[in-house]
Amino acid sequence: MGTIGELGEFGLIGRLTRRLPQGPAVRLGPGDDAAVIAAPDGRVVATTDLLVEGRHFRRDWSRPYDIGRKAAAQNLADVVAMGARPTALLVGFAAPADTDADWAERLYDGLADECRAAGASVAGGDVVAAPQVTLAVTALGDLGGAAPLTRSGARPGDVVAVRGRLGFAAAGLALLDAGLDGPEELIAAHRRPEPPYTAGEEARTHGATALLDVSDGLVQDLGHIAEASGVRIDVDSASVPVSKILGPNGVNYALTGGEDHAFAGTYPAGAVLPPSWTRIGTVAEGAGVRVDGGEPPAGAWDHFPG
Repeated sequence: MGTIGELGEFGLIGRLTRRLPQGPAVRLGPGDDAAVIAAPDGRVVATTDLLVEGRHFRRDWSRPYDIGRKAAAQNLADVVAMGARPTALLVGFAAPADTDADWAERLYDGLADECRAAGASVAGGDVVAAPQVTLAVTALGDLGGAAPLTRSGARPGDVVAVRGRLGFAAAGLALLDAGLDGPEELIAAHRRPEPPYTAGEEARTHGATALLDVSDGLVQDLGHIAEASGVRIDVDSASVPVSKILGPNGVNYALTGGEDHAFAGTYPAGAVLPPSWTRIGTVAEGAGVRVDGGEPPAGAWDHFPG
């Protein structure tokens, strides 16, 4: 199939867009100056994210298909965290001209399959030559007439709960950094997160007061709810779901590890939590996040490390 440079811009675009099935929200997909996405609610939930080779993924650690699924998942999860239904992605793809065309196709297969899992589509984007692979992804979603679930709705007396696996991706990254090849389940979690896409609807129907995607670490992300809501969040580490596969550092991985794209939310004290959600703490007057009554463990994802 040659390289993407040999295909040229429009040859590459044609090869990639043929791999992208369109869902019902896409009224006009790839091939024009812009896509047209249905917005029956009259509002559009929008979020964007970047993945840069060497910072968010390594091509010697991850297959292109997994990179595509990861790029889509982390954006789709942000839409779900607003209580919205994902509808479409727009993808900017930059790569060296000598990148195999087959590699690019497998990347877009991953993007398309992750969108399918969330009920969305890749509706358009752009391609350009660059020194390293970079993906700029914008996700769109529909609220269906409901108010968005934000970080600012938590109130003293609420309970804190989580949905999805915690610490797996961080543990998998640590294994890869150490040159290890297992447990495979952890390494796979780093390569391809699995957000529970039903979490937004579950949270809404059970009366959640705040919700977010756990992307940078549970404690750090709960801190965003605490700050936006003007409250303190108290976490009971013994209640945090910690898989035995995480090993002796499991609690720390679960509290500080990012990129699993689980969800954390707050609910009124009398609410019945949705199935598969686990209560891990409470909301009180004050500020910040406390774990077992003290300072939380250090460590979380930082895009600009010192």
